[in-house]
This record gives sequence, C-alpha cells and structure tokens, in this order.
Amino acid sequence: MRTLYRRHFAMMAAVILVAFSLLGGAFAALSYQYIIRDKQEAMGRNASYVASFTSSYLSNGFSSSIQDTGYQLYVASLANISGSTVILAENTGEIVYASSGAGTGSLLSGMVPQDCMDQIAREGSYAQRSSLGGLLSDKCFVTGVPILQSSFITGQTYQRGVVLVVSDTTTLTTMWQDLAVIFLFSAMVVLLLASALSSVTSHWQTKPLKDMAEAVSRFGQGEFDARVEGCEDRKDEVGELAEAFNAMADSLAKSEAQRSEFIANVSHELKTPMTTIAGFADGILDGTIPREREADALKTISSETRRLSRLVRRMLDLSRLQSSENVTAQERFDISELLLRVLVSLEGKITSRGLDVETSLPDGPVMVWGDPDAITQVCYNLLDNAVKFAAPETALGLGIQVKGEKVWVTVRNLGETIPPEELGQIFDRFHKTDRSRSVDREGVGLGLYIVKTIINNHRETITAKSEDGVTEFTFTLTIA
Repeated sequence: MRTLYRRHFAMMAAVILVAFSLLGGAFAALSYQYIIRDKQEAMGRNASYVASFTSSYLSNGFSSSIQDTGYQLYVASLANISGSTVILAENTGEIVYASSGAGTGSLLSGMVPQDCMDQIAREGSYAQRSSLGGLLSDKCFVTGVPILQSSFITGQTYQRGVVLVVSDTTTLTTMWQDLAVIFLFSAMVVLLLASALSSVTSHWQTKPLKDMAEAVSRFGQGEFDARVEGCEDRKDEVGELAEAFNAMADSLAKSEAQRSEFIANVSHELKTPMTTIAGFADGILDGTIPREREADALKTISSETRRLSRLVRRMLDLSRLQSSENVTAQERFDISELLLRVLVSLEGKITSRGLDVETSLPDGPVMVWGDPDAITQVCYNLLDNAVKFAAPETALGLGIQVKGEKVWVTVRNLGETIPPEELGQIFDRFHKTDRSRSVDREGVGLGLYIVKTIINNHRETITAKSEDGVTEFTFTLTIA
C-alpha cells in the first residue's frame, strides 16, 4: 500500500538527491576549473622563471651552462618548493637536464615529443595533461615555454631550447576523494534527518485523515456521535477539513435526530385517528355502541378520516417543498392585494369569533418577487392561526411596511402569551403548545413548519415574538 508517508519521503529523498547532485556537480566543476587554472598559472610562472634564469647561463654554451652546479641547485630548489619536475631540452627535443625526483634517470635519456616542441615554437607555450609520449608513467599536468636569447650580432631573439614543468595529479585525486566522502556523508545525514522529519510531519498530517476515515466508518455503522478531535488549534488546510467534517457530522447527526423525531411524530399522528376510527368501527360492528349512538360514532369516524386526509395532504406538501427539484417561481405580484384576498377567504371564521381587523397597508400596490401560490399559503396559515388563537371580541392586525429593498409583512393577534421556551420551537414539525392542543384539535402541527420552509425557499426570513398577550409574526419579501 502506497501511504502518504512513503510518497512524502520518496519525494523529499528525490529532491534532496537531485539538489545534492546538482550542487555537488557544480561545486566539483568550479573547484576543478579553479584548481587547474591556478595550477597551470603557477606552473607557467615557474617555467618562465626557469627559462629567464637559464638565458643568463647560455654565454658558455647551452649544455655546459646547464651543468653548472649553481644553476642546477637553483632549478632543483624551485622544483622541490613547487612540488614539480623541471625538464630542459634542446630545440631538437633531446632532454639535457631534469630536476632530481622520481623517474629523473629515464627522463635524461628521453626525447620530448615533436608535437610538444612544435606547439611551443608556434604558440610560445604548452599547457596540457600528457604523458609526453610515454616519458612519464602516467598523465600529468605539463607546462612548457621556450628559452629565448638575443643575438649579439643581429640583436634578434631566437629560441635556444625549452623548459617543461611537470606536476602529477595526486593532489587533485585526493581532493576528489575527499569531496566524494563529504558529499556522501552529508547526503546520508540529510536523508536521515529528512526521514525523521518526514515521519513526524506525515504522522501529524495524516492522523486527522485517519480519524476522519474511522469516523466515516462509525457513521456507516450508525454511530452519529463520532467526531475528529485534536485539530482545534490547527490553522492549516487539514484543520479546516477537520472542522468542516465535524460540522458535516453535526448536521448529519441533527438530520438523523430530526428524521427519527419526524417518524415518531408521524407515527403518533397517524396512530391516534386510526385507533379512534378502528375503535368506533369495531363498536358498531360488534354492537357495543347502541344504534341510537351510531350516528355520533360515524361522525367521529368521518372527522378522524378527514384529519388523516389533511395530514397526508400536508405531508405531500412538505415533500414537494423540501424536494431538491422544487424551484420557487419568481413572479411580480402585489402583496397587498394577495393579503386582502386571503383575509376575505377567512371572513367567515373571523366573523364567527367576533374579531375586528386593523390594517396598516400602503395606498398603492406593493410589488414583490416570489411564488404567489406559496406566499398565499404562508399568509393563509398565519392568518388562520391568528384567528384560531385570538381571544374573542379582540382585533387582528395586518401590516405591510417597505424598508429599503425589503417588504415587511406582519400578522398580529391578541390572546395568551406564548412562553419564551416554546417560542423558539413553534416552527418545528408537529410542535403544538399545550394551549393549541386544547383549542386546535384538528391541527397536525405542520402549518408553521410549512410557512418556515416556504420562506426559506424564497431566501427570506420570518420571526415571531409574543409579549403581554400580543403575538406577532413578521416575514420579508424582496421588492420587485
């Protein structure tokens, strides 16, 4: 299994090796060029010193001057100080002197290759890595310059011989070995550190992911209390992911709780009328209910049947409103006219309870955006509730107020005050206060939940407040 740790470590190791290779190669190349150039310049200067010094000994003849003890002592000292071998040769290439050192004897009887002599005569210098045609046991750095002398008769300068300075590559080989050791040691240390750091960082980064995978597995098994912990102080992307996961888990847990509550509420709401219907029907069939009371029993069965029908209809409405395919139609309509039409449709209920209606509506039309049918249902549910729970012989309040780009619609009644602890629950599914259970026996507790759902689908807000017997619902719409 290719874990994140292995991928992370492989990437870090590859980057480190590539970086070390590039840096090591660049450093080695620069060091090589610098040392070679410095070595060649030093050998060239030594060769020029020897050539210049040799010119002063040529008055007695080339070979006899070179055999002078003082001359040889000077050249040998210079060779020993520079760690090089000095070779002097005639223009023919015949070696006439070589400074003391390993292989000096074989050099005295040798000949400098003709290509070396030709290059010195042609270009005035020679600088290459060569074995001088086999004179040297291995390739060495060789620098050569001509020995120039001026003629007493013509005054012209001519070449009298050549000076070659030879230096082996032992120093460079040792340097390359040291560089390789340092490079390998540094690479191993950095790789070990990278391994440790990669292990720590990978564990730190992947632990929340493993916790999330475990939490998802627990969610699949029905444990909705699983959360990712220990990431509260993280301010990186993993912390944000853990926070988002916990928020999602809270939402799923809440949805599951609501689903369970919804099923329980639906079961309860269906069970009550069905039990009543079955009881009265069985009573009629087995004769428990006298014939003179069968009509009342049938009325109860009819009432409970209609109640079941309303419950099913409301459930279908909720299914449609909460469906992902539900798209609220955006049309321009007059909210004042719509509110008055709803008021007229409830005129019979209002009159039967002896209620007055106080309106505070603008003189002209108030055009808003929304779904007219859905907003009609919102207004009907709110007004129907207001009529149902208003104290007899009191007044209903209807108001429309324009504020900025919003229209505020208010429905108000006078009755009993809703307790604060219940005010925040009145928009929940199947929620019915103790008072509403006694007053509204035919309700199923879905009216205000449908109102809230429709307003949310319109991306608007609805609020409720109840103080000193005055209960007021207010929702917003956008001006068209």
